[in-house]
Amino acid sequence: MKNFEATAYTLKCVATGHEFEDAGWTLEDKECQEPSLIRAIYAKKKLELKGADYGLYTFCDWLPIKRMLKGSAAPVTYKSEALAKHLGLKNLYITLNGYSPKHGAKMTTGSFKETEAYSVCGRMGEDEKRILVVASAGNTARAFAKVCSENNIPLLLAVPADNLSAMWFEKPINPCVKLICCEKGGDYFDAIHLSDLALKSPMFYAEGGAKNVARRDGMATTVLSAVTTIGRIPDYYFQAVGSGTGAIAAWEANMRLIEDGSYGNNVMKLMVSQNAPFVPMFDAWRVDSRAMLPYDADKARRDVEIIDAKVLSNRKPPYGIKGGLYDALKATNGEVLVATNAQARKAAKLFEQLEGIDIHPAAAVATATLIKAVQDGKIDSEATVMLNITGAGEARFKSEHEVYALEPSKVFPLDVEAEEVIAAVEDLFAAGENK
Repeated sequence: MKNFEATAYTLKCVATGHEFEDAGWTLEDKECQEPSLIRAIYAKKKLELKGADYGLYTFCDWLPIKRMLKGSAAPVTYKSEALAKHLGLKNLYITLNGYSPKHGAKMTTGSFKETEAYSVCGRMGEDEKRILVVASAGNTARAFAKVCSENNIPLLLAVPADNLSAMWFEKPINPCVKLICCEKGGDYFDAIHLSDLALKSPMFYAEGGAKNVARRDGMATTVLSAVTTIGRIPDYYFQAVGSGTGAIAAWEANMRLIEDGSYGNNVMKLMVSQNAPFVPMFDAWRVDSRAMLPYDADKARRDVEIIDAKVLSNRKPPYGIKGGLYDALKATNGEVLVATNAQARKAAKLFEQLEGIDIHPAAAVATATLIKAVQDGKIDSEATVMLNITGAGEARFKSEHEVYALEPSKVFPLDVEAEEVIAAVEDLFAAGENK
């Protein structure tokens, strides 16, 4: 690992096909005239796993990274017996992102957002002087805080005050990580707005969300884990979505694996789900609209308050952008499904009873829609199904470890002015205080 050389890749604009070199933190093709994602095109077309000792970086051939960071864990995929039998499925594989010692799952934040954080921060140059900014509904912030804290990388997080319960950790957080919040009543979109105001200062730079190839290819390791375990590309991929970035990543991984040639040429059907009543992507997909439909801000905030899976509350997801979720669903003949809180809670109980693992509300939404899809006759009993459990083992981890909270350094009103935010965040990172 010490002799690691940066992964060889170029970038490609989805809309135009223009291929170009990565300038270091490129998030889009400046020559493209329309909103479009870019993709990493890796020099190595055949995936070669590096081994369990590398953690997430066992997949480094297909991660756009300059360095490996300490503390990572890879997703774990296993063949389900109990849930599979209950559903009448002969080939149900569970990709577990979280904490479950019995299964070898070692993500101590309990969330697959660790796959993003280790990849994104690995893309960062060691000589970077600016401060990374990440907006999150909770799990992404926890993952980035862990990675940046343990590797001494300065980080500014923006999280809704209503989601502060997500900011728990196995050890106290390094002062190089600072947290700001939008006041109670705000949602993820408000946290994104707050981070955008902070980014008006030259001291900071944006992580980039779905536009960052490292974020998507980090999340794609869930599919790489599943396929290299199963030995073939699945027929169905189930995951709950807030932004849809994980599903876009799954589609991109699928295309790379077909090019690899070792796992067949199957195009897996994306079965993505939202938590009712917050279902903007379901609404758009149902009427075959590439554009998101109008969604009143106050109604959106009320709907977010209702749902259990707060992490699925992105009002402005990368849905219609070229290479985004709309295109991924079209390319895979996918579907957008919906689960209520009651259905998700029931699914979570069933999963814990049968598989012995407590799961996050978002993972419960995905499980609930798998159950319903089977009941509705959508899934053949012989089909190979991948269920992406995006968060698990949090209750167990907390029962076995002392946990520490990260408190916000500053809470801002929803109508705060840019100047106030800039002054406050620059002050937080005054010389010497972020180390």
